[in-house]
Amino acid sequence: MKKTLVLQNDIRQIPELAVFVDGLAEEMSLDPSLAMGLNLALEEAVTNVMMYAYPAGESGTVEIEVDAREDRMVFRLTDAGVPFDPTAAPAADITLGVEERPIGGLGIFLVRQIMDSVVYERRDGRNILTLTKNIT
Repeated sequence: MKKTLVLQNDIRQIPELAVFVDGLAEEMSLDPSLAMGLNLALEEAVTNVMMYAYPAGESGTVEIEVDAREDRMVFRLTDAGVPFDPTAAPAADITLGVEERPIGGLGIFLVRQIMDSVVYERRDGRNILTLTKNIT
């Protein structure tokens, strides 16, 4: 099953993403804890695009495509914002206390923990982040 959702870079559209993911989870009869993890990882990744991919005041979109199969789900997030490779970001040091930890990086950490594969590429002026989750 293939489906696509296109959102503006407006954080108020995040609930539409949850509806999209919940609908996929229901159609595929996924375990609720798996659906919750997918929702969290996608919300983190899409929120980062919405907040940082486009200069302040500039309108843009993030396209979320999913290719759902019996054994895995592949989500492809595409935007035309500034180049950013989240896979190159340093791993968050979760051993540090809250006061010592730099701001940022935990969202990427969560995405890496939840998904089985996180791959970035920049092609034709677009960021493409591919998130894969094995479901069997």
